[in-house]
Amino acid sequence: MPEFMDVHRNMSGLTKEALQAAHDADLAIQSDEDVVFKTAWADPDSGVVYCLSEAPSADAVKRIHERAGHPADEIHPVPLKV
Repeated sequence: MPEFMDVHRNMSGLTKEALQAAHDADLAIQSDEDVVFKTAWADPDSGVVYCLSEAPSADAVKRIHERAGHPADEIHPVPLKV
């Protein structure tokens, strides 16, 4: 299944607990779109959050994040990795 890296901006001051809660919100509904969210990283100072997922499409990732209450600003396919 294709992988995607998405970016969320303007989340300054995000705590580890808030990041976990947002990730859990995605996990709770990810199966509705056949998405598997693998992990998330955040920089509370810059307010940038990155999420790595497997999904049938970027649109599926977009819909889950929107429904979970934190729409992604960018979603990028990850066609190659080492």
